[in-house]
Amino acid sequence: MLGTISMNSEEELYLGTAESEHVEMYLKAIWHMRERKEKVKVSSIAKILNVRQPSVVQMLHKLNDANLVKYVKGSAVMKLTTEGEKIGERMIRNTRLLEVMMKEALKIEVDEEMVCGIEHHMKEKFTDALCTLLKHPRSCPHGYDIPLGNCCKE
Repeated sequence: MLGTISMNSEEELYLGTAESEHVEMYLKAIWHMRERKEKVKVSSIAKILNVRQPSVVQMLHKLNDANLVKYVKGSAVMKLTTEGEKIGERMIRNTRLLEVMMKEALKIEVDEEMVCGIEHHMKEKFTDALCTLLKHPRSCPHGYDIPLGNCCKE
């Protein structure tokens, strides 16, 4: 269920879907594995996301049908489509900027559970504003590159 519910004249409650967050997590995991030059296999995705391999296969079929990945049953390697690549990269960017914000700006320990809860709800406008506020960091606290946004290219 997507949409908003008016709470009063000043506040709205946004309702997202768990399904879209699952899709984003899979695309983010595949993007990250490719970034690290790891072979993208069903078993590897299952390990990263802490799910069973049949669940991964089921989701890969959904992602294939939605034209987000190219997956053939029994294939050892799957590829992101252009749209899948875009979503995976956006999720990685959101994650890494939130990590920088926690460590550098807020001076708190990076809380990956909190990051995961927030990253799915960030719009590009917010992400670019956060990146600008943080002075366009090039890497996250773990040493991985932060993909460039439009704000970094201006």
